[in-house]
Amino acid sequence: MHERPFSLVKWYLDCVTDDGEVAVVYCAELGWHGVHLHLSSVLSQQDGQFNTRTSLSRYSVNSDRETISASLPKLGVTGSWLADSPPFERLVYENVAGSVTWNCLQPRSLASLRIGDRELRGLGYAECLTLTILPWNLPLKQLRWGRFVSPQDSLVWVDWQGPYHTSFAVYGSKECNLLRVSDTEVAIPEATLQIEPGIALRSGPLRSTVLPDIPTLGKLFPRSFFNVEERKWRSRGTLTTSNHSSSGWVIHEVVRWQA
Repeated sequence: MHERPFSLVKWYLDCVTDDGEVAVVYCAELGWHGVHLHLSSVLSQQDGQFNTRTSLSRYSVNSDRETISASLPKLGVTGSWLADSPPFERLVYENVAGSVTWNCLQPRSLASLRIGDRELRGLGYAECLTLTILPWNLPLKQLRWGRFVSPQDSLVWVDWQGPYHTSFAVYGSKECNLLRVSDTEVAIPEATLQIEPGIALRSGPLRSTVLPDIPTLGKLFPRSFFNVEERKWRSRGTLTTSNHSSSGWVIHEVVRWQA
């Protein structure tokens, strides 16, 4: 019997207020082996603690050239992101089995988000990742990703380490080489971003941080995939070029695939 192709479309949408309050919205649509799932979640702060709430109910994400709107009724979340920087798209990886396409729709956004009775307004970021290859078959051992947004600048970086290696950054809407990347510094030819110690938004294996206890996923995905380790932070950052510097908020993460 012909195996149905794998497809995963994952939206990442965030907002950080001027004083550092943060919310991250994830929306994913999965299709494989006749299973079609909608998964949404919101990472936010409640009673001084960061937590992730997840739903398998339907959501809506609508996007045009300038605006992205999202509605997650079960989680009581609505939001809009107005583009404040041009988009950038890149084919990150491809083989005979499928591909990974990264669409950075809004490197910098003007974001407005409502979570229950709370409203957040600030600078944000929006991307959409499309996979047609099984995630656990990717030649990947460690991934560093992050985004810096200030009123003057935006910087996004991807550092993929493993049997296949690629690293790059997008400064504004221009792709550039990623010279150095760590928890405290990101360097590109045009600028250096210094990242201050921040607060942990999430840390642990995917089974406890991102993926809820969903029996369907447990049957479809290998156990090793749920053991992938994720660490995500919100930090203050300062970007310095030859002629100016700007300060803003950084959201960055390290994801490690276990042997």
